Amino acid sequence: MTPVGLRRPSMILIDVDGTLVDSVPDLAWCVDRMMERLGLPVRGEATVREWVGNGAERLVRRALTGRMEGEPDEALFERAYPMFLDLYAANTCVRSTLYPGVREGLDSLETAGIPLGCVTNKVARFTEPLLEHLGLRDDFALVLSGDSLPRKKPDPEPLLHAARFFGVAPADCWLIGDSVNDVRAARAAAFQAVCVTYGYNHGRDIRATRPDAVLDSLAELGGLLERAGTARRTSLGDGVLARSGL
Repeated sequence: MTPVGLRRPSMILIDVDGTLVDSVPDLAWCVDRMMERLGLPVRGEATVREWVGNGAERLVRRALTGRMEGEPDEALFERAYPMFLDLYAANTCVRSTLYPGVREGLDSLETAGIPLGCVTNKVARFTEPLLEHLGLRDDFALVLSGDSLPRKKPDPEPLLHAARFFGVAPADCWLIGDSVNDVRAARAAAFQAVCVTYGYNHGRDIRATRPDAVLDSLAELGGLLERAGTARRTSLGDGVLARSGL
């Protein structure tokens, strides 16, 4: 997608699952071991891949019911959820891998001198070990996990918190993600939305959410930066920040 009106960013936030990391192999393994222990049918990696993207609790509910919006018997969920968390704590980064182009993309952003943050709905208990194991933790000056703040994506709070942390205007920031939740969070925070075509968007084409730019690989980030415009940067005293509640 041609970045019509896309401005060169003063800061970039990047999502984890489905954008930087393919974590489904570990998640699916844990789902299937949970189901076996409960005496229920396993779901398999292909099915779990369609369910990932809204946090561990929703993933477990989907696994127990076999439906995107299903609600299992609460007693069964209370047995299953701690079981899944224990399994995933021991298997957070056993099978998970970086997507092709991630290292090249991050290196191009660092060469350009753009401050980087990470924002994910995965809780810190799993986020930090995953980033460390895959050699990504030092790329980010700020990591916001799903339990870092009272609200998480698609609520704008994590994005606005990051803008305050870096001292930049939301309108001068990009959020790079893979799902409709990322686009919704970006729009709510007045960020620009850049999305990847792979990842976890429940089988739907991310282009339908109308992000500001779409990439097939993060290795394309250097070229996207070169094509992005150089609209006036806004300072902390400008009206954009005031309208965003910063």
